[in-house]
Amino acid sequence: MAWPDTGWNDARARAALRALFDTAVAAADPRAVLAAHLPPKPTRGRCIVVGGGKSAALMAAALEDAWPDVAMEGVVVTRYGHAVPTRRIQVIEASHPVPDANSQRGALALLDRVRGLGPDDLVIALMSGGASALLAAPAPGITLEDKQAINRALLACGANIAEMNAVRKHLSAIKGGRLAAAAAPARVVTLAISDVPGDDPAVIGSGPTVPDATTFADARALIARYGIAPSAAVAARLAQDDDETPKPGSLPNAEFRMIATPMMALRAMADAARGMGLTPIILGDALEGEAKELGTAMAGIARSIRAHGEPVAGPAVLLSGGETTVTLGPGPYGEGGRNTTFLLGLTVALNGAPGIWAMAGDTDGVDGMAEIAGAIATPDSLARLRATGRDPRAMLAGHDSHSAFGAIGDLIVTGPTLTNVNDIRAILVA
Repeated sequence: MAWPDTGWNDARARAALRALFDTAVAAADPRAVLAAHLPPKPTRGRCIVVGGGKSAALMAAALEDAWPDVAMEGVVVTRYGHAVPTRRIQVIEASHPVPDANSQRGALALLDRVRGLGPDDLVIALMSGGASALLAAPAPGITLEDKQAINRALLACGANIAEMNAVRKHLSAIKGGRLAAAAAPARVVTLAISDVPGDDPAVIGSGPTVPDATTFADARALIARYGIAPSAAVAARLAQDDDETPKPGSLPNAEFRMIATPMMALRAMADAARGMGLTPIILGDALEGEAKELGTAMAGIARSIRAHGEPVAGPAVLLSGGETTVTLGPGPYGEGGRNTTFLLGLTVALNGAPGIWAMAGDTDGVDGMAEIAGAIATPDSLARLRATGRDPRAMLAGHDSHSAFGAIGDLIVTGPTLTNVNDIRAILVA
């Protein structure tokens, strides 16, 4: 797309930011990236495909296209509305971010498919963001209802994804390397799309095929740190230390390959930004912390560029990825997610500063629990919101950021993108 140098006005800035978001999503499309990471085709034994995540069905379809001559079978679990047609691999849809009965059915189906394999068999595991909730096989002694309750508590307390997954692994019969252990002695090759800060294989989907360095003691400490009161069954399960997850070095037949990451998406965005006449700065792919506070900090950097040309002269774009948190205090709450909360925090801090636009969105198309990817903020967002009779600061305090940007028509709604390299943020400073 050609971007003539006509100056940065509102229409041009909006179009550029939306194009950058679409670039990030395209960079993580499994149809474009999966085939290059496949192992050699199996020449003997069975080929079993298992997987979980928001991209699992599209990854399965991409695998079928890449290996049309390989006999394969298997099952993957994806979020409701994220299924795509497949020919040989079964697709089960389940709930995210809180698991449901299909999450349990799907996880048990994966375990059933990999049991009883031999050393000549190959397991291809397709993992992407969302697999933790979508693959819910409760450990002995706890129920799906127990897992649902602890999941809700973890989502509300402000814990980061690595902390949440440390607890989930120790309440699961499939996570924390247990799927790979069930497949032994077969070879397991995992192809993963990372949605976690730092791209730690053990954190993506709670690492069903990856050794786990965390312990029951770690999980107990996290529950205590965040003041979560678990059910009696969960507390009893976490008090056990004799059924630990497989530890590093204990899964010699398991191999892990990363096919798409947040940094890959950010670099693609940077290339696209240069073509638009913008100087990109990638601030990092693993930014964490409270969403509204990160918005305030980013507003300060944008103001410095605008006023002083530091750390770069405009027109420029600040790019970042990672997963922030939104800690819920006493209610009532409105509707919001990490990305729109970040943007509303940034917008309030900028207070109408001219020449600064911003976009934040989740590359899976779902910000929080709503079918909203994110939003775009403009120099006049505050004025337009106040003109509707709403108080931006009150909406930020009440976790009502979806409603804020919805009221002024600036939400980004994509539908399921069928991939997930976490949150992507871009701040354009003219």
